[in-house]
Amino acid sequence: MSRLFQDNHRALQDQFDTRRIADRIEMLAAKTELDEQSSGFIASRDMFFLSTVNSQGQPTVSYKGGEAGFVRVIDTKTIAFPSYDGNGMYLSMGNAALNGLVGLLFIDFETPHRLRVQGTASVSAQDPLMEEYKDAEMIVRVDVSDVWINCPRYVHSYKRVAQSRYAPTAACETPLAEWKRIDIIQDALPGKDIGRAEQAGGLITIDEWFKNAGEGRG
Repeated sequence: MSRLFQDNHRALQDQFDTRRIADRIEMLAAKTELDEQSSGFIASRDMFFLSTVNSQGQPTVSYKGGEAGFVRVIDTKTIAFPSYDGNGMYLSMGNAALNGLVGLLFIDFETPHRLRVQGTASVSAQDPLMEEYKDAEMIVRVDVSDVWINCPRYVHSYKRVAQSRYAPTAACETPLAEWKRIDIIQDALPGKDIGRAEQAGGLITIDEWFKNAGEGRG
């Protein structure tokens, strides 16, 4: 009995004659908890991709970044990470709070190397780890169900140049997101951001923001 594969997966495996290798990979590489190697890799990352599903079964994938080590391995079955200020839509956090089913993809683009994690998430603003993450709005804890190393064959090699200036760090205040300076959204900003645009350099138009974002200055 496979833990990962269902009838739709088996149909494609049989079509392309990969059932045997799929079973062997599941047996050799797919684990139900984190070992020393996978724990160390996760703890060294400064970004990952998070997939969630809403109540209608529609998926979304988001990028999550922070300082290296912002994802913590609590034990062999649990990882935790902060939810920082975003665009206010709360798609990922809302989905995770609703049904908890999540997938996480950790990638090292320099080596290259990648690791997949699946599990069930819980989201809380009262988690004890809140005190340990600057600017965290909530903490997400993931009860790990499956973890496996993926072949890095198609991972392009990129070099990390610098950490995002928006990644919360104890060394300095986190700057205001540039898009929160756009003039036509000022009346829709949350209360905590009202008036901050003036302190961050003044208002900009949406066209200016799109131009800046396209040039990596957003």
